[in-house]
Amino acid sequence: MKSKNSLDTDNVKGLVLKLALPSMLAQFVSVFYSIVDRMYIGNIDQIGETALAGVGVCGPIVTLISAFASLVGVGGAPLMSIRLGEKNEKAAAQVVANCFLLLAILSAAATVVSLLLKDKLLMWFGASEATFPYAIDYITIYLMGTIFALMTTGMNQFIICQGFAKTGMISVMVGAVCNIILDPVFIFLFDMGVKGAAVATVLSQIVSCAFVLGFLFSSKPLVRITFKGYDWAVMKRVLLIGFSPFLIIAFDNVLIIALNMVIQKYGGPERGDMLLTCMTIVQSLMLMVTMPLGGITGGTQTILGYNYGARRPDRVKKAERSILTLGLIFTTVMFVLTHTIPHVFVRIFTQNEEYVELTVWAIKIYTMAIIPLAAQYTVVDGFTGMGIAKIAISLSMFRKIIFLAGAFLIPILWDVTNIFYIEPISDGISAVVSVTVYFLMIDKVLNRKGERG
Repeated sequence: MKSKNSLDTDNVKGLVLKLALPSMLAQFVSVFYSIVDRMYIGNIDQIGETALAGVGVCGPIVTLISAFASLVGVGGAPLMSIRLGEKNEKAAAQVVANCFLLLAILSAAATVVSLLLKDKLLMWFGASEATFPYAIDYITIYLMGTIFALMTTGMNQFIICQGFAKTGMISVMVGAVCNIILDPVFIFLFDMGVKGAAVATVLSQIVSCAFVLGFLFSSKPLVRITFKGYDWAVMKRVLLIGFSPFLIIAFDNVLIIALNMVIQKYGGPERGDMLLTCMTIVQSLMLMVTMPLGGITGGTQTILGYNYGARRPDRVKKAERSILTLGLIFTTVMFVLTHTIPHVFVRIFTQNEEYVELTVWAIKIYTMAIIPLAAQYTVVDGFTGMGIAKIAISLSMFRKIIFLAGAFLIPILWDVTNIFYIEPISDGISAVVSVTVYFLMIDKVLNRKGERG
């Protein structure tokens, strides 16, 4: 391969580290897109906490839009890796061309639909009279950058899966650094408030998008973006594989929406917005766990897809073990940090002692089972990387169903503040089930002859 890593000859453990670490760091940096916005917004004089709750309500819309990038990027990258493992570079190039077209179409559609429905969506998703003005200001501007956000996230997968993990990391870092610099300029210097945060984010996404597309149109990668070979059969295969991560992210939105609705309903006018602000901070912290963890398990999918296509089950299993080990190390470190210094993170967003006390308690509850979460991610993303979408979807949906059930049952049976317990319950149970399914199914999957995409 004309890339920095040889997926069929390099030491498996070394490959996992070479691809996982840059991808993990890239996701860490990517988290700053949302965290930096929320950090500055939370510290705006007088309106900080309320504005932060408003931006938190925008979360489901932002996440749902990003799901389309996973639908195409995570759907196409494993298929491309499988084709490269089969030594079929022409078919791999066709996958990239079709994915580029799909992202362009989906970006346009998502932008139009979201702009038309944004007012109703925000109210459905838990906005109150106090938080709605800030939510609508932020989301209206953010949606203008949809195509740049989707192109950056979706096409970056095709940089990583060719072995250029460091380049993929840089593409994310460029945008994140721009966002960190531009946020205070637009929010405070230009006195644009929440609107300024959205403008800074869009401009940063444009920079990242230019970097990603510039690389994929250059002569550096083995497989570049072309404008030929469009085939509905290829697109359908990409969408089928990508449907698993898409559904996972889309259903995450359902969970967030359910939480917001439950919090507003059972929290009442006195506690509703306060609990929503706390939940926004907690979920911001969880992004620092789940996104880098997803970087480890998603960034190494190319190893699994390539060797699955090359019919090397021994290398697939070795890679899975290394990915799990790295994931467990990461989640253990994050568990220690979230249970020893959560107040440091919370004070980035607010200095209100009442908010700080409640959010610190919530973080410790919410992150109780993040260590076994590494197993869940390894198994689900592992099956996705090999193109076995049905198993991946089933395991992920099982976890979401437990979470959703808890979101509605806990406030009925106990006080609404106990809503934070649903995350560790769903994480722990789903990890046990996923590991069990993996050991029951992995040999059958690797020995399957007919389903090679």
